[in-house]
Amino acid sequence: MAESLRSLKELSAHLAALRANIGQVFLGKPEVIRLVLVGLLADGHLLLEDVPGVGKTLLAKALARSLTCKFTRIQFTPDLLPSDLIGVTVYREQTGQFLFQPGPLFAEIVLADEINRATPRTQSALLEAMSERQVTVDGETRPLGPPFLVVATQNPHEFEGTYPLPESQIDRFLLRLKIGYPDREAERAILAQHRGGEPVETLAPVLGPAEILALQIHTREVRVDPAIADYVLDLVEATRTHPEIVLGASTRAALALYRASQAQAVTSGRDYVVPDDVKSLAEAVLAHRLVTRGWAQGGHPDGSPVVREILARLKVPV
Repeated sequence: MAESLRSLKELSAHLAALRANIGQVFLGKPEVIRLVLVGLLADGHLLLEDVPGVGKTLLAKALARSLTCKFTRIQFTPDLLPSDLIGVTVYREQTGQFLFQPGPLFAEIVLADEINRATPRTQSALLEAMSERQVTVDGETRPLGPPFLVVATQNPHEFEGTYPLPESQIDRFLLRLKIGYPDREAERAILAQHRGGEPVETLAPVLGPAEILALQIHTREVRVDPAIADYVLDLVEATRTHPEIVLGASTRAALALYRASQAQAVTSGRDYVVPDDVKSLAEAVLAHRLVTRGWAQGGHPDGSPVVREILARLKVPV
């Protein structure tokens, strides 16, 4: 018991160090940082959706530099090919052998910048990587990670020259986060901080892959009461029968909400999930997976109001 408690304290200290390190350069958004850590602990991918210039790329860089993990950034463009992500097999005349040259997906933290600017063919190249943590090249399966985290960014207000992510792709993202503008005090601090250059370049790593995997293993051991598991299922089922929803949340979405709630409990210093964990994460986990009637008719309304309405009327377990 004492060894288990000591291990829990060590993991909590690791998590606090990671949060503080990112907070040195990503100012005024502690809740966004916490949600990024939720995604990391739950071993899920993140979709950062907001207007340009609010720190989406900075946040991904700060996370990567805080970890002793290989980091790659992929700028998605219409001419990007699947082989540009996965890699290619080339012939070496000197040795007479074919050699695989891995692409930027062979990293532990991958930033997919402006993911919706790539064609559906290129976007689909991420499906196997994000879901199975592997890629298949020339009939050979090659593992990715662990850990393996994709952080994708997109601008929800710019549609010219973009390709909307298909439902199967969106369903692979554990959380969709909206960063928003910082408050005035945080923005003043950002101006002062950048006088001497880009502060994210000076960040030192505080955790390695072994600590990350230990945190992820501990997260999956967090206790979830059967009543809370039923609450998760009630939420998901309500999206499937709601009159404004054409395509409700999948079983993968239910599992994502379950695991994200476990991760939130860890970030709160608990080894058990409470109903508020589920409630606070439901919108970030479920809203982007829902296809509303407006979306089906060619619009782009958000599923968040529906999730909030469902949360308001569902009975919360005690």
